[in-house]
Amino acid sequence: METKLIELIYSQDTFFLLMSGALVMWMATGFAMLESGMVRTKSVAEILTKNIALYSIACIMYMFVGYNIMYGSSDSAWVPSLSFFLGLDNSLAQVVDSGGELGHSNLADFFFQVVFVATSMSIISGSVAERMKLWAFLLFSVVMTAVIYPVEGYWKWGGGVLEQAGFLDFAGSGVVHLAGATAAFAGVLLLGPRKGKYIKKPDGGLQPMAIPGSNMTFATLGTLILWLGWFGFNGGSQLTITSVEASNAVSLIFVNTNMAAAGGCVAALILSRLWFGKTDLTMGLNGILAGLVAITAEPLAPTPGLATFIGIFGGLLVVVSIILMDRVAHIDDPVGAISVHGIAGIWGLLAVVLSNPEASFMAQLEGILLIMAWVFGSSYVTWLALKKTMGIRLSELDEYEGADIAEIGLEAYPEFTQKL
Repeated sequence: METKLIELIYSQDTFFLLMSGALVMWMATGFAMLESGMVRTKSVAEILTKNIALYSIACIMYMFVGYNIMYGSSDSAWVPSLSFFLGLDNSLAQVVDSGGELGHSNLADFFFQVVFVATSMSIISGSVAERMKLWAFLLFSVVMTAVIYPVEGYWKWGGGVLEQAGFLDFAGSGVVHLAGATAAFAGVLLLGPRKGKYIKKPDGGLQPMAIPGSNMTFATLGTLILWLGWFGFNGGSQLTITSVEASNAVSLIFVNTNMAAAGGCVAALILSRLWFGKTDLTMGLNGILAGLVAITAEPLAPTPGLATFIGIFGGLLVVVSIILMDRVAHIDDPVGAISVHGIAGIWGLLAVVLSNPEASFMAQLEGILLIMAWVFGSSYVTWLALKKTMGIRLSELDEYEGADIAEIGLEAYPEFTQKL
């Protein structure tokens, strides 16, 4: 009887982790819909291709390289194990021992981790949209998912320097979201803005021009899919559900995740109304995502009221950040991902000290700076190498005609194209 009970607990925890991973995998659909809605019609097929390809590349590279780097044994807090080729055989299907408890299948752990890697890479896709060469982006995906992400992931979740320093990041505001935004920022700096995004004013300054997305229905659908997937993202990070304590923890994580998203949405809509005189849908969507990113660093310790406040402040921050990046810094980010995942990610990591008594402001700040330094430096070098060799930007003619024709050879909406 006792053996059967142990097997039942093991199977339930494994199933919980697998289903949480499936929800996170569903977020790939959310990113694809959000980004396709926020780019112009002539770039939709290319952005969809990037999203299915980056997910597939992430799975392959993390299996062969990244997982062993991130969770391999190492005597150094800074340098992870450099072993390769994760063997997906029966030896992998063994129990993960967590503090003497039974835990779950190692295969389930791998699956849950690999969808996080793909999420980080998906963040980059929208920021460089409409002017980056497809294969330059996919080659960067190889490096990001095989090396860049696993190294900083090892520093925190693999027991490295950040874990030892007391840096807290429950489900990845820093490890996943800030890392993705930082890599995107490095790429955007080298890539430059889309043609026509900024025009010179008589005084020599730059005037940002609005470039509306193709389909706000898709953008909204994508955001709601991401909202749903986030319950697996944060809830699954509890890793177990087969005790009263764990079940209550997952329930609180779900509620806090939901409340932060709601708070971010309302705050962004109100601020956009007060600032622009109109209720901006895109800001509301980004407010939802900013609230979700912010609560990801610590979705268990806050009360639902505090979680709502964390989401509200994240929603306000993201509106301000998007406007400043566009009008002041002249950073062309078609989907606002750098602000959503970067600025809101930083806020979420700092907000951990509001509810978790074990959190240290200095440890959180150290984690933020170290993640940004490593990811920006390694990403910038990778982007630069690609730029110097194969080039990373479409030609002016290809950009004018659209990434769909230039890179994919087909259009997402051919019936709307005038035939000569």
